[in-house]
Amino acid sequence: MARSAHAYVRGSTRHFYDFLEKHGEVMLPSGPPVWICGDCHVGNMGPVGANSGKAVIELRDLDQTVVGNPAYDLVRLGLSLAMAARSSDLPGVTTAHMTEHLVEGYESAFQGERPTEDPAELPDPIGLVMRSALRRNWGALREERLEDEPRFPIGRKFWPLTTEERAAVAALVAQESTRALVTKLEGRDDDAEIALLDAAYWVKGCSSLGLWRAAALVEIRTESKKGKLRRTRSLIDIKEAIETWAPAAHRAVLPKMHAERVVMGARKIAPALGERMVASTVLDHSVFVRELLPQDLKVELDELTADEGREVARYLGVVVGRAHARQMTTEERASWSTELTGRRTKNIDAPIWLWQAVIRLVADHEHAYLEHCRRYALDVSRFELEHLTG
Repeated sequence: MARSAHAYVRGSTRHFYDFLEKHGEVMLPSGPPVWICGDCHVGNMGPVGANSGKAVIELRDLDQTVVGNPAYDLVRLGLSLAMAARSSDLPGVTTAHMTEHLVEGYESAFQGERPTEDPAELPDPIGLVMRSALRRNWGALREERLEDEPRFPIGRKFWPLTTEERAAVAALVAQESTRALVTKLEGRDDDAEIALLDAAYWVKGCSSLGLWRAAALVEIRTESKKGKLRRTRSLIDIKEAIETWAPAAHRAVLPKMHAERVVMGARKIAPALGERMVASTVLDHSVFVRELLPQDLKVELDELTADEGREVARYLGVVVGRAHARQMTTEERASWSTELTGRRTKNIDAPIWLWQAVIRLVADHEHAYLEHCRRYALDVSRFELEHLTG
């Protein structure tokens, strides 16, 4: 999180909602309650492998999903894009243009535009990731996660599970819901058997801070027509689900089990990802389980030109708008579209509430980021001092 202000935004979801609550939600309108991502930043979007073997661009991290105000997703994405622009040393006027293009794309989705998956038609930063996703296979995924070893390499990324944890993961893999999830992928027999080969605690980034998480290597065993046993492998991600920081809409009915909430929201917002997920428990952890596919990648905006920034903002607006619009009735879409097209000024072609929210959030997060870096530097200094002095 100390790497850049944009990276800090990714890991500060709670700070984002605390700020909105403290400042009366910065005068945000109340859109029709739908399932929202809840943590709609650039890094949570990208190619997602579908069971059909293709890849689509979707929201890919739904830990904070909830039935709530769609304005939260729009503001969070606007903040993320603004911070990406600042990290790329783009001028403030480009941030204003990116906000305008974000809204243009979002509105176009309510008029029927669908996000393209053709790499040739995508903005360059997204098209580059999509081309990589379409070229990837199981070998690439194995090399990336397992370093071409038959087991998880214990070290910086993977830690050993306790005996109790490993037994609980084995029990999870043995469940019918897990077997059905793994065999759902096209090209696998629905009645194939699966077996746990290895498991490890998975040390991950911002969205996993403080959560229990594990990875499982599973073998799928299928008998061919000639009676020979065919063995293939699968990587399973097991992630703890906790209470969301995104506020739910008044009278929203949500599952009591947090993992079920995540899976239900994913199936509404990101169907290609949601249909690859199931909810379960491991020891006292509510977890959601998904198979990792080679096509699962995230968008990284390390360096942007002004033109790329505008194109990316519009495209991601279409992706989020599509996720929201398909959940609304005709009347709700018309009402929300009216709210978006109104309340604009001559100076910026975006709702004034969105622009003002982004401005205030950028200032707040820049301050919070520098404070975070100060504390991080102090912690590192203390660690080095203790290490050197024994």
